[in-house]
Amino acid sequence: MPDDPTPFYEELADYYHLIFEDWDLSIARQAKTLNSLLISHLGSSPLHILDCACGIGTQSIGLAQLGHHVVASDLSPAAVHRARNEARQRNLPIQFHASDMTHLKEIEHTGFDAVITLDNALPHLDRLQLIDATKAIASKLRPNGLFIASIRDYDTLILERPASLPPAFSGEPGNRRIVHQIWDWADHSLTDPGYRLHLYITIESDEGWQTHHFVSSYRCLLRDELSSALHTAGFTEIQWLTPAQTGSYQPLILARLK
Repeated sequence: MPDDPTPFYEELADYYHLIFEDWDLSIARQAKTLNSLLISHLGSSPLHILDCACGIGTQSIGLAQLGHHVVASDLSPAAVHRARNEARQRNLPIQFHASDMTHLKEIEHTGFDAVITLDNALPHLDRLQLIDATKAIASKLRPNGLFIASIRDYDTLILERPASLPPAFSGEPGNRRIVHQIWDWADHSLTDPGYRLHLYITIESDEGWQTHHFVSSYRCLLRDELSSALHTAGFTEIQWLTPAQTGSYQPLILARLK
């Protein structure tokens, strides 16, 4: 069973944007990809969208900048606080809530056109939490509403078990940073293999280099399990799309509520 991810995101909130070479550019690029999918499947704009794993606002901000009506939530109060400030600086009227996606009880509104959860958030959940989350998400959608999630390709990764991801080196001299990940693989159980993620962000300044270390755990959420959970929650027309098909940096799953 994965650990509670809240401390990981609480500690990471002030540094999360440094994972990207250019966070604002990534905001715009991801919004363009998501917007294309949303409009092609729902056919109208602006849409009412719930981002229930908003983090510091990467997708929420981009979609609001495109004119959509966005409500956003996250398990981490620190991430929500950061996202709210980022939206305020950009004069975006996004409603933010600290809420666990396994119940979303803080989100009073229902009837959203779409609910999204990006950046590999679902593999933080155990099997029972995943069922609760898909049901909570379904409860917030209108009939025929759309759910979109991004998730790593664990069907492949569980076989390869990579020990790390290549480091990324970005920034200008005197203000550079190095971002890299170490994956410590272990079996949570015979049926739920996973790994402990060690994320390192090393930042250059006038005082030298300083490394920040963040730790969380993920389980390998496979396509069949997620598809089954969505079916149980009342979703149909489940599609898995590769990065080559969408331009997204992770595989995407789309599903319609009956």
